[in-house]
Amino acid sequence: MKAILIFICFWFSVSAWANQLESIRVWPSPDTTRIVLDMSAAPDHEYFMLTDPHRLVVDLQQTKNKVTFSTIKNKSELITKVRNSTPPTASSYRLVFELKDSVKPVVFPLSPAGNYGHRLVIDLPYSDSNLKRQPIVRKPAPMGQKEVVIAIDAGHGGEDPGAIGPKRNQEKKVTLAISRRLAALINKEPGMRAVMTRTGDYYVNLNKRSEIARKGRADLLLSIHADSVANSGPRGASVWVLSSNRANREMAGWLEKQERQSELLGGVGEVISQTDGNPYLTRTFLDLSMDKSRADSYAISEHILSAMGKVVRLHKSKPEHASLAVLKSPDIPSLLIEAGFISNPQEERLLLTAAHQQKVALAVFNGVKSFYRQNPPSGTMMANKAAGKPQKHTVRTGESLSLIATRYGVSVTKLKGHNSLTTDVVRIGQVLNIPGS
Repeated sequence: MKAILIFICFWFSVSAWANQLESIRVWPSPDTTRIVLDMSAAPDHEYFMLTDPHRLVVDLQQTKNKVTFSTIKNKSELITKVRNSTPPTASSYRLVFELKDSVKPVVFPLSPAGNYGHRLVIDLPYSDSNLKRQPIVRKPAPMGQKEVVIAIDAGHGGEDPGAIGPKRNQEKKVTLAISRRLAALINKEPGMRAVMTRTGDYYVNLNKRSEIARKGRADLLLSIHADSVANSGPRGASVWVLSSNRANREMAGWLEKQERQSELLGGVGEVISQTDGNPYLTRTFLDLSMDKSRADSYAISEHILSAMGKVVRLHKSKPEHASLAVLKSPDIPSLLIEAGFISNPQEERLLLTAAHQQKVALAVFNGVKSFYRQNPPSGTMMANKAAGKPQKHTVRTGESLSLIATRYGVSVTKLKGHNSLTTDVVRIGQVLNIPGS
């Protein structure tokens, strides 16, 4: 009888704590902070906001806490403290996030996937008052001085690690490392500029990635990834473009969202805005834009594969088609580049080395540069150079005369003489005429 009573007491104690809070992860990004609560089972939760001071309160039903708050890595400037408080019932647990400002949280559960179990995700979007870095909207450059803008998207990030290699290395770290190297190469090239969809270890919504490229007035979006399959044998890089089926589905979505059509780049949005909502004209212009985007995507991917094939192993020698959300922009040529198979032990080791990352980045850069030298967008510095027209350079923050001379392959003396400069001092915003190299 005593054994039965002990069993019953134990059963009730376990059932009272049907769930456990196992860890709390905080991922700040430029426009939001994401909190991930790792749970042992599907969370039963409620939440509400308090003011004076600002707090987010989360009640977890039938939950026991295993987290030591001092071990939480919190780099968010929005969250000042994570603590517990008196719960509404004995079997629940109350979490309190003290905040610097008011927010409108977005809270949702996630089922087990990949290396993660049950999770409760809390997104805290920054308001205008607490947004640390407002997005930079660049004014269109004068004709002949525009740069070719390349948006670089480092795949995954934050709570999404991507593929995991045999030695437990994460895809998100490889993609960010290669993306940073690629951006540095692009920014050193006269007439080209890089825009990164993420600059740190945080997650960016797939739709947001295209929006960042669009706001940066990008001519091309490159999404960097590392491949993975269950079989550890496959190796090599590949390049993917949008499939026709996915393109048609996205086209239907854009046709339904008339308020978004004005966002399109390349003059297409302006033309559509002048059609007075005529669905046939809108469809025609969107079709033309998508067709050109996909044709350019395929052509650029061929240049990249040609350059990559000279320095790294290729898994596919021709561009592949896929239904991938990050490639769906109807106005921006978009490619997904698999730098190699992180699931392959040999390539996992390679992908972690600085030398191989630089080799991949340089090959991608050379492929992109090769395409745009042959097909420079009108009104750009590259188009002027191809036509033999004089080039101009507007001095930016951190640039010196010697740096500008190096970028354009001319001597400092020649650059000074061509602009009648008596000193090596240049000022931000100063326009320099570039002599022929």
